[in-house]
Amino acid sequence: MKLLVKRKFLGNHYTIGALYIDGKYFCDTLEDRVVDVDKSGKFEGDEIKVAGKSAIPYGEYKVILNRSPKFGRMLPRLVDVPHFEGILIHRGNSASDTSGCILVGENSVKGKLCNSSLYEEILVMECKAAINRGENITVKIEEA
Repeated sequence: MKLLVKRKFLGNHYTIGALYIDGKYFCDTLEDRVVDVDKSGKFEGDEIKVAGKSAIPYGEYKVILNRSPKFGRMLPRLVDVPHFEGILIHRGNSASDTSGCILVGENSVKGKLCNSSLYEEILVMECKAAINRGENITVKIEEA
């Protein structure tokens, strides 16, 4: 299963994007501020990560499904993200809920997501189904 996050609004405090599953639009995303401005997949020069306030670098990452110790439920986890650990795709409503993670939902309010619990639940079901089919899961982060 191929996930794709297309970042479409890069603000000073948050980033809004769209999540696609196997090429089909699924929902909106919310992340912290993008500091990988040259889109190289790593932080160089003036690109400095601020813990809990920076989005992950552009690139493609393997995704696994496992139980989050913090949230106590099965969630998609990105593997081998440079400069980051514990990056999940999960529910949340604002940039203060991200800590570098990718939030899913509907961007119907400026800078926020709504109905995020529903989208997280559906995404987890889709990931479980892909794993049961023997598929690997990846997520690619790019600019729209």
